[in-house]
Amino acid sequence: MASGGSGCTATAGAAALLSLVFLWLLQASAGAGAGADCHFPAVFNFGDSNSDTGGLSAAFGAAPPPNGRTFFGMPAGRYCDGRLVIDFIAENLGIPYLSAYLNSVGSNFSQGANFATAGSTISRQNTSLFLSGFSPISLDVQSWEFEQFINRSQFVYNNKGGGIYRELLPKAEYFSQALYTFDIGQNDITAGYFANMTTDQVIASIPELMERLTSIIKNVHELGGRNFWIHSTGPIGCLPYALIHRPDIAAVKDKVGCSVTYNKVAQLFNQRLKETVARLRKTYPDAAFTYVDVYAAKYKLISQASKLGFDDALLTCCGHDAGPYNFDPKVGCGGKVLVKGKWVVLGKSCDDPSRRVSWDGVHFTEAANKFVFDQIVGGGLSDPPVPLRQACRSKGQ
Repeated sequence: MASGGSGCTATAGAAALLSLVFLWLLQASAGAGAGADCHFPAVFNFGDSNSDTGGLSAAFGAAPPPNGRTFFGMPAGRYCDGRLVIDFIAENLGIPYLSAYLNSVGSNFSQGANFATAGSTISRQNTSLFLSGFSPISLDVQSWEFEQFINRSQFVYNNKGGGIYRELLPKAEYFSQALYTFDIGQNDITAGYFANMTTDQVIASIPELMERLTSIIKNVHELGGRNFWIHSTGPIGCLPYALIHRPDIAAVKDKVGCSVTYNKVAQLFNQRLKETVARLRKTYPDAAFTYVDVYAAKYKLISQASKLGFDDALLTCCGHDAGPYNFDPKVGCGGKVLVKGKWVVLGKSCDDPSRRVSWDGVHFTEAANKFVFDQIVGGGLSDPPVPLRQACRSKGQ
């Protein structure tokens, strides 16, 4: 009887040990799953010139040289000497650079599409591009384009046979598995100021902007979007075009030379945006929402430019030698003037764009964009703090 009892005890002990090992393996597996990459098969982007890869160029005339000189070797639809943050996002996720939805020639939408256009706003602009400089392709128009893209691409994918169509268009399941990136809001603030609104009036418009943004993200969610990566707006008060256009707003500057008022409004916009993202997270627990503090990354670069290997952070690389910023609002990057019957390029690039933060007084250089991307990709500036590749893991957080 004694030996039999010992056997039972040994068996029970072994079973308990196996149970503990099995439980540990389950926990280890769960932990590994929680930190695993999401493997986004596609990216769909909405935004303005900070992420426009050719939308405005396709619709209203190409961005001229020397745009694209650093990386593409030619204009590539971007208002930059090279790649944008969205390009580095695509590279990191292992997908092709996003083709602009409006670009009908040579586009590949198999792993996403870009609906951003330079000058776009969250709100609709009651004016034209030629009068104000702001695009008529507001965020709600971009969302309509996205809906049309889903309907048309899937109809063609399923009804036009195989071959080239299936090579250039996304699979149906990609729409629920993709990462949806948003980078917009900067132009809503500057549009208000450029229309001579007061700071109080610009601030008063922010709640409506958040309502519009919420409505559009709701529509994208209804169309299948589940993974959202939402950028804050940057320190507008550090951009030469804003400093020059409203000198009264730019009068009070911080130690870096940036407008205190512009940046306070941008920070308030971002605070409301972060709150909006938090509400969306509660409203749609089946979706992952990540708020990304791009403002912090950009201001760090601007305020520590010299330490980080850059020249004067407020000095435009591609512009016309005018004023303290090498920025002339009448002669943009690549801009020409007629001199004695001949067109002469005045908006020229500096010798080394990699040393400058500002490309054209409105947008960053590729080197600056790369710095910003490196700051945000690991999740240290995100809420919740998840890396880019694990952005699907922020559900319910």
